[in-house]
Amino acid sequence: DTGVGKSSIVWRFVEDSFDPNINPTIGASFMTKTVQYQNELHKFLIWDTAGQERFRALAPMYYRGSAAAIIVYDITKEETFSTLKNWVKELRQHGPPNIVVAIAGNKCDLNDVREVMEKDAKDYADSIHAIFVETSAKNAININELFIEISRRIPSTDTNPPTSGKGFKLRRQPSVTKRSCC
Repeated sequence: DTGVGKSSIVWRFVEDSFDPNINPTIGASFMTKTVQYQNELHKFLIWDTAGQERFRALAPMYYRGSAAAIIVYDITKEETFSTLKNWVKELRQHGPPNIVVAIAGNKCDLNDVREVMEKDAKDYADSIHAIFVETSAKNAININELFIEISRRIPSTDTNPPTSGKGFKLRRQPSVTKRSCC
């Protein structure tokens, strides 16, 4: 849904910053970040889709061919958690069959006005075999951990390169070992 913090999560991950006055995404935005995971480099190619209803029909073209999807809700707004379940259904119907799904309950820094209980969200995530984490883009809580867990769960594509040029994949690349003298 709009206003849950999708762009803030991506911005925190890629730029390690937070803007409380971030503008709503129009259509989608695209960002990348390469991170070291164990002995590999993982390049994240991230489509941040708009949450407004008028852009909803565009979402399938962004997650078609994707290796992972993060579906975000606002822990302070119960209706965003209910809507999240519809996004999961759509993703399961139209997305890749082996897509890694992560559920992120954002704004955990606002625990005093919480409407969605962590246990309820975790139980739901477990029932659909999804990653679950509560995050705060504002306070940088569990943002990197979310992407690390996605890295951990995506199988390597080195032995089975994609046969289609459609979409974007998270690909594992061997890290470069630097040698230095003295």
